[in-house]
Amino acid sequence: MANSPITSPLKESDKELTASVLQSTLVDLVDLGLVAKQAHWNVVGKNFRSVHLQLDELTSAARTYTDEVAERANAIGVSPNGKAKTVSESSGLPEYPDNWQTTDQTVDAIVDILSQLIARIRVRIDETDKSDLVTQDMLIEIAQELEKQHWMWQAQQA
Repeated sequence: MANSPITSPLKESDKELTASVLQSTLVDLVDLGLVAKQAHWNVVGKNFRSVHLQLDELTSAARTYTDEVAERANAIGVSPNGKAKTVSESSGLPEYPDNWQTTDQTVDAIVDILSQLIARIRVRIDETDKSDLVTQDMLIEIAQELEKQHWMWQAQQA
């Protein structure tokens, strides 16, 4: 379906910019959820249980915000695309290593991934300053949660 069955509250130029921000955020969050699960399945070593459970919390946050971002795209008349091929081709997150990872390796990788994702979302917050304050507000909420998660992961490196 070429035309959207949903009318947008945004003017066309604002809709296009906001759609791009939402799509890139969507694929990054889908990837984050997949990475967190991959890490969850493959973490080993000291403090295994706490890291294992913390990865579930990160997965849950990523999945919650993935849905919110996709629903926001729909609300402005844009069809979200979270298909595996799209995520694999367009996610901006670093690749997570294969095989088992020690808790220290896992924590380090998650800290790096979150750091990069937060930087990307902060740029998107700036980009939506004029195009759509509702989307910007949602991105601020996502950044707040990811920054909290980032802090908690960094605390394990101390």
